[in-house]
Amino acid sequence: MFDLLMSADMMLEDPDGMADLLHEKLGIHKHERWRQAFDNHPYIAHFLRVHKSLAVAPTRVEPQWHLDKPNPGDPFFHDFLESLKDYQGRHRPMLTHAVVITLRMPQFSALIDKLMRRELPFRMAQRTAEMPFDRLWLGTTPENPVYSPEVDGGLCIEVMGTEPLQMPAEIFLPKPTQPRDAKPGDMVRITSRGFLVRNLEDVLWRLSTNLDWEPAALEQLNGEGYRRARMGFNCVGSASLDLIQPTFWDCEAGHYLNNWGPGLYYIRIGVNDLQAKADDLSKRGVKYTLVQSSEAVDGRALLQVDPSQLRGQMFEFEEIQGD
Repeated sequence: MFDLLMSADMMLEDPDGMADLLHEKLGIHKHERWRQAFDNHPYIAHFLRVHKSLAVAPTRVEPQWHLDKPNPGDPFFHDFLESLKDYQGRHRPMLTHAVVITLRMPQFSALIDKLMRRELPFRMAQRTAEMPFDRLWLGTTPENPVYSPEVDGGLCIEVMGTEPLQMPAEIFLPKPTQPRDAKPGDMVRITSRGFLVRNLEDVLWRLSTNLDWEPAALEQLNGEGYRRARMGFNCVGSASLDLIQPTFWDCEAGHYLNNWGPGLYYIRIGVNDLQAKADDLSKRGVKYTLVQSSEAVDGRALLQVDPSQLRGQMFEFEEIQGD
């Protein structure tokens, strides 16, 4: 139903420093034009790219933080954001400001009609000179700007139109656009964003009933100790949103859920030549674990970066597969 996972975000203080860190440690591309900050919307966000071309890698990495200042562009957002922090748990290492997904405008309009017919709570931001387009948040209203998981099952979803992003037309081709002259170790695209949940059936029921959004795949990965629903997008190069319910406590996902609660999990990036990327990380002084065979990537190898190197954020690398 939806076009694109716009970004894999992380809400943390000093997003400028985090952007520098991701560039230094992982080689993720940054640019001053990809930094967003407005006086009327007091936040700082970086829309970093694992590949410079959005046609190749349409989902971006987004370190961001909202500043404690008046917000004339969206005066409700401070209260809503504080409720999001409370819902996720303020000590959780990985927090989201929103899982931002997009729809082209005819479908966006149809979604709003559907939410109103079904009398589901949502809030739209006013259009401003800086952001002259519509955005909406699920599970909240202007009269009660506090997040509730009743609509999206706790995924903290924000929906916006695809058109304002001015994405290249190639993202809607039947097959993902491939990079030109890819060198060993080059990052290609974000392949998936993990999100831990306690009750996968409940989340999927809410997404289906309220949003008509169905998983592209539903799997039991016994070797990983969890069930996974892969939520896909119309843009085949988009990262998938992987909803993960641990079914065994003594596994990585089980420990993380029971240590920190539901919410954001890994950002997985496809690379050209995994061993070359491992060599690159070693040269950068980055600690990582090489999993020789992971059921999460169909038995292939997986590089897991030590989160302590990245302020608690979980990044993984897999060998990009031919499409």
